Amino acid sequence: MISISIQMGKKEVAVGIDIGGTNTAFGFVDRQGNILAGDTILTNLYDEIEVFIAALYEKILVTGQKAGTELLIKGYGIGAPMGNINKGTIEYAAGLPWKGILPVSDLFHRHTGLPVIVTNDANAAAVGEMMYGGARGMKDFVVITLGTGLGSGFVIDGKLVYGHDGFAGEIGHTAIRPGSSDRECGCGKKGCLETYVSATGLKRTLLKIMADSIQPSVLRKYSFEELDAKIIHDAARQGDPLAVKAFEHTGRMLGFKLADVVAHTNPEAVFLFGGLALAQDLIFEPARKHMEENLLSIYRGKVKLLPSELSTQNAAVLGASSLIWAELEHK
Repeated sequence: MISISIQMGKKEVAVGIDIGGTNTAFGFVDRQGNILAGDTILTNLYDEIEVFIAALYEKILVTGQKAGTELLIKGYGIGAPMGNINKGTIEYAAGLPWKGILPVSDLFHRHTGLPVIVTNDANAAAVGEMMYGGARGMKDFVVITLGTGLGSGFVIDGKLVYGHDGFAGEIGHTAIRPGSSDRECGCGKKGCLETYVSATGLKRTLLKIMADSIQPSVLRKYSFEELDAKIIHDAARQGDPLAVKAFEHTGRMLGFKLADVVAHTNPEAVFLFGGLALAQDLIFEPARKHMEENLLSIYRGKVKLLPSELSTQNAAVLGASSLIWAELEHK
C-alpha cells in the first residue's frame, strides 16, 4: 500500500485516466468538467502491469498534492483499449505492452477503496464528447478515435452501447480488405481498418506509395524509424504529392467504413478525435466524399462529419472521469 495521500477537502474530483500504448494521461476533474491538475507517465516503460498501476497511482497522488487546492477524490475512471466495463479488465489489447486479461480494477483496489471503473478508451472519449463537447444534446452519434490505432464509441438513444459482454463498437478491427495479406494487425487479423486508418496506418500507406513510385518526395530522406504521422502531415501541408496521396487514401478507406457505420446506427453525427484528426481537411475531405458516395440515398446529406470539440489531450480523460460522476448519481 502506497503511503502518499491527498488531504481531504471540499473540492470533489474524479480522476480520469487514459491508458495509451505509449503514454498514460490523467487528470483531476470536477463535476463541471474542469481539469484542476494532471500529468502523464510512459506506459511502455513498465514490463509488468502491477508495477505500472503502482507507479501510476503514486504519480496521481503526488500530482494531486501539488494541485494548489485541497482535493477529495471520489473515484477513478479508466479508459483503455479493450477495456471491459462489466469486469473491470483490459482484455487482449493489441497496442499495450501487457498481454492477456489484465485485472486493472482489482489492481487499483490494492491501493484504494474508492470506486474504480474501467471502459474502452473510445467509449470514454464518446462520453466526454456527450457531456462536454460537440455532442451535447445529441442522442445518436459516433466517436472515432484516430491515434496509434483506431477506436470507436457508439451512442444510441442517449446511451453508450456496450453490447452483451462490454466490447461493442470495435470497428477498428473489422475488415476493410477481407483476406488482405499485406497488412497484419496487432490483433492477429489481417486487413483491419486500423491498419489503414490510424497514424501507423498512414505511415504504412505512405511507405507503400513511395515503394511503388519514383516520384520525388521530401519524405524519402527519412528513415523508417524517423518517419511519423506529424512529418507526413507537415509534408502534405507543403504540397508533397506522395504525402497528399497517402492522406487521400486514408480518408477514402475511412469514408468507406463510415458508410457502413451509418447504415448500422443512423447517427446524427460522426466525430473524429485524436492526433490524425488534427490533419483537418486532409482527412475530413476525402472521408466525407467517400462516405457520401457510398451511403444509401436515404442517408445522404444527413450525417455530419465533425471534429471533436474537446482537445486531444482532454477528451478521454474527461470521459473517463465522467464515469465516476454517473455512478455516484445513480446511487
